[in-house]
Amino acid sequence: MSESIQFKFHPEKAVQAAALLLKFNGGSIKYLGLLKMLYIADRIALERLEMPITGDCYCSMKYGPVLSKVYDLIKGHHVDNALPLWSKFIAPRQSDYYISLRQNPGKDELCEEEEEILEDVYLRFGVLDPFTVAEWTHGLPEWQQPEPINSMIPISVADILHNVGKSDAEIEEIRQLTLMETYLDEVLNA
Repeated sequence: MSESIQFKFHPEKAVQAAALLLKFNGGSIKYLGLLKMLYIADRIALERLEMPITGDCYCSMKYGPVLSKVYDLIKGHHVDNALPLWSKFIAPRQSDYYISLRQNPGKDELCEEEEEILEDVYLRFGVLDPFTVAEWTHGLPEWQQPEPINSMIPISVADILHNVGKSDAEIEEIRQLTLMETYLDEVLNA
């Protein structure tokens, strides 16, 4: 595999996925827990659907794997012109590490399988302390402890796909499909 796999980030889907998890939790949640559940959901989607829900980039950080663009949005940073959309529906993190739902963005961007994955992830991990979930994610083979401790290490999509049981041929097919989708996006949006 000569080129890496990079899906297109879908801010609308990321907002709707985060909002769904927030709704399941009564409208607010510690952002660490949200980040862990979104990562786990994307990982399961890669296994089952061969594409993630959000299309985000992944990295290993001190408390486990993280969706880097969603984390930047939580911190109030501009990412792919998505901060206005994120901020419309999700309030910024508070001093107590919670974020909350401002208004419902709906779920029309999510397919039924993605909604089921998010619900299953919430039922399994949403009731746990976020640090317990972070510790659980340290057992995922693609996660590495960054050095220095407050840095980050990129996680490749191919590593995740390999770790969820995809063969080299399946991973190459997924890579080819993402290249074709990227090309078509560029041509159609030129």
